[in-house]
Amino acid sequence: MTSHTDYALRMLIHLAVGNGRPCTVNDVAERFGLSRNHLLKVAARLRKSGLIEATRGRSGGIRLAIVPADINLGSVIRRMEADFALVECLQEDGGACLISPSCRLKTVVKEALEAWLAVFDKYTLADLVRNERALYALLGATWEPDAKAAGHLE
Repeated sequence: MTSHTDYALRMLIHLAVGNGRPCTVNDVAERFGLSRNHLLKVAARLRKSGLIEATRGRSGGIRLAIVPADINLGSVIRRMEADFALVECLQEDGGACLISPSCRLKTVVKEALEAWLAVFDKYTLADLVRNERALYALLGATWEPDAKAAGHLE
């Protein structure tokens, strides 16, 4: 998994714990100690994918565009990862590996990748934030958790 996808998942977790309240990319960057510039790219990709919405202005910011229960982790990973060619022969052009025509590694790697994604396909963002109170405390958020808005507080 690339850092881009890792950061996207962290941003989604932060927004889910926020219960629909907008926050800024700076807020997320500061909370996780990540590059603001990198997170701006992540936010743009999440927005383009329809997972978050962004509002400009004084009361603006980013927030989830979809409820956490409807955000499948496998889908997020597939949207965020640019390339699943874990070995050269899985590249779109097939690569230039000498043994590619007779090699069985490609089949094994494809099977492993499918199994890895299948695990993420079983979970949603809501599953990741079921411990919202603990996440809230760790994020040091400026907003209060809201059980009614979240619908999933422990």
